[in-house]
Amino acid sequence: MEVLAVLIPVSLFLGFLGLGAFIWSLRKGMYDDPDGDSQRILDPRYDDKPKPVAPEDEAR
Repeated sequence: MEVLAVLIPVSLFLGFLGLGAFIWSLRKGMYDDPDGDSQRILDPRYDDKPKPVAPEDEAR
């Protein structure tokens, strides 16, 4: 039962620390990317089709 006297304040501290980090990241604009997804979906580097295997790669 004495361990609860330690675990409860530690868990509350860690919870508030995580909440503070989340609020800080919101204020810094880390989740704002209005053009990123719209440009990324048109980029051919992120195509779902796999690249063809070169013949020299098959010999390995």
